[in-house]
Amino acid sequence: MNLNYKTFTLGVEEEYMVLDPATLELKSHEQKIVQEGQKVIKDKVKAEMHQAVVEVGTDICKDIDEAYNDVSTLRKTISGIADSLGFAMGASGTHPFSHWESQLITDHARYNEIVNELQEAARSNLIFGLHVHVGMQTREMANHIANSTRYFLPHIYALSTNSPFWEGRSTGYKSFRTKVFDKFPRTGIPDAFDSIEAYDNYVKLLIKTNCIDNAKKIWWDLRVHPFFNTVEFRICDVPMTVDETIAITALFQAVCAKIYKLQSQNMNFIQYSRALLNENKWRASRYGIDGRLIDFGKEEEVNTRVLIYELLDFVDDVVDELGSRHRLAYVHRMLDHGTGADRQLSSFIQTKSLAKVAEYIRSQFLAGL
Repeated sequence: MNLNYKTFTLGVEEEYMVLDPATLELKSHEQKIVQEGQKVIKDKVKAEMHQAVVEVGTDICKDIDEAYNDVSTLRKTISGIADSLGFAMGASGTHPFSHWESQLITDHARYNEIVNELQEAARSNLIFGLHVHVGMQTREMANHIANSTRYFLPHIYALSTNSPFWEGRSTGYKSFRTKVFDKFPRTGIPDAFDSIEAYDNYVKLLIKTNCIDNAKKIWWDLRVHPFFNTVEFRICDVPMTVDETIAITALFQAVCAKIYKLQSQNMNFIQYSRALLNENKWRASRYGIDGRLIDFGKEEEVNTRVLIYELLDFVDDVVDELGSRHRLAYVHRMLDHGTGADRQLSSFIQTKSLAKVAEYIRSQFLAGL
């Protein structure tokens, strides 16, 4: 049976923090980094709601190596521009000690509108995520794959956890970023939709009743993209290093390809309710890869690392055709060396200094490149 995995193209978006090199506080760059960046990489760099955030996005990449090259180039380019303007860059789901109250909001109609509607929930939403787009043949296929891949969101999220500190405190969570984001409406793991028409009707109803003006204001942990033929995975903290970002991207792509392969054999992955999946999301947020997630098939708790190894086994028969085995191999290193959150906490335990943690985050931005 010849399956077409070429449709599973990739797009990667990362949100970076802009730092003052002297104090390592978050610093407004007044969109200078974006303006200079657009001269070199055009619309692959954009402003975000807070002025201390820079968002980058790759081109449509045909495979994981192309994605690696693109993300690497984006990090190097942005880092060089920041450097020349007297800023530094870092990648962490939250800043270890900066306070959102002192950060400026970008003056832009869309952001003003969001702040006007969501008020302090929007102003305090000073967080940094990773979004991975996986291309789909059709929107019907995208809906089918989104429904089935919901189950694996907590497992992959656990690997990405990289936000243990918030406003100068150790939160006790491996990812506090999602706790901050939970204040927004239309967030979290979505329900399954019976069909793409059911999803489209839901969106139309929200627009008709003035809940939203367009589907981009649906901020779920994954969504069938409103304008592109992609499934967009939005649950992860931005990883500290490119190798981590690419390993996570490869895992999302592999899970999509595996669900597609099962469907072509008239098989499907069992659907679980949002209420159950949220139990695992909470555990991943609190404990990262050091906790236990629930295996709903067995109805028992299982060590998270074991479940991630099982996930790697589950997708093993599609990774060679995707050409991603060498990138997925990095997941083993992440399991051995800890996530970004684990390494941030380790730095803090050793140095007792959040400034040193921020320095460590900065030092990792181009690590391995």
